[in-house]
Amino acid sequence: MACPVQFLCKTVRNVGLVLFYYVFSIGITFYNKWLMEGFHYPLFMTLVHLTMIFLLSTMTRHLVARWTGKPRVVLSWRVYLVKVAPTALATVLDIGLSNWSFLFITISLYTMTKSSAVLFILFFSLVFKLEEPNPYLVVVVVLISSGLFMFTFESTQFNMEGFLMVLLAAFIGGIRWTLTQILMQKAELGLQNPVDTMYHLQPLMFLCLFPLFLFNEGLGVSSSEKLFRVEHLPPLLYSLLTLSLGGALAFGLGFSEFLLVSRTSSLTLSIAGIFKEVCTLLLAAGFMGDRMSAVNWLGFAVCLSGISLHVGLKTYYSRSKLAYLKTWPLTSKSSELELPLLRADEDEDPPRGEDSDCGQEISLH
Repeated sequence: MACPVQFLCKTVRNVGLVLFYYVFSIGITFYNKWLMEGFHYPLFMTLVHLTMIFLLSTMTRHLVARWTGKPRVVLSWRVYLVKVAPTALATVLDIGLSNWSFLFITISLYTMTKSSAVLFILFFSLVFKLEEPNPYLVVVVVLISSGLFMFTFESTQFNMEGFLMVLLAAFIGGIRWTLTQILMQKAELGLQNPVDTMYHLQPLMFLCLFPLFLFNEGLGVSSSEKLFRVEHLPPLLYSLLTLSLGGALAFGLGFSEFLLVSRTSSLTLSIAGIFKEVCTLLLAAGFMGDRMSAVNWLGFAVCLSGISLHVGLKTYYSRSKLAYLKTWPLTSKSSELELPLLRADEDEDPPRGEDSDCGQEISLH
């Protein structure tokens, strides 16, 4: 049993990591909404963010390589185009549509609708056999769907175009996170570190989004007085500074998620994500003027109940599977196969906290 000082230090560290994650996660949501009120080019903003993330991930990889003396993974062109391209396309469509929707909807409606991504992640996890089917998933689906319906029911600030955009983003997000999980679990690719994953994804994401940007915003951006037709230097510097700030927030979000999971556990990140949604809605209602009725709040509570049930079920089944593996009887036929997998687990704690999972955990928050 750890002494009180060690327990206190661990608690303070975990709380600090969660708050560090909240700064970037909540910050980028309000930043995107704030920027879209005066800068109506969400696809151009996304392209700038992708460029910033690529530059920052490149610099981070270089610093880590110099610090450790080990080179970072670099994929071949064939593997890059075949394995990474589908994930990059799904990721950029998810992010692009999400940013685009801020032109039409409130932060509260965006937060609630994007939470429905759990449904699509469940669906595609079952399709790709990353998740084992069980009857409790039906309850999860019913709770989240009912909560989403109640939240949007008779909403005074509802916008159908923005709602459909973020709902489509949530659907594509289900594909995105499923493909990302498959990508990061392939040990031969060496992309277990999210910084390496971000480094490889950004160029393809930029190329996938650029034609859509040219078609929808190319002419507007080229004639904008805030960018290419600027008459004075300060407005241009202000635009570049605000766009770069979003890129730094996006990179910080990915880094803070990885840091939180590596120092605590995926369960901590999932629970922190649930409370983050509550904080986002409270801040949106308090500072952004979002109006929510009692039915809307009830729908949000029902949706959070479904997400919480999903997190609890994943934790329960992950621990049950780990306990089953540890107590597996080693017969003469199976000892040769099982012993190398279990010999490091008998006397050691899980390496990533209290709920170290059997596979790489990807969080949607």
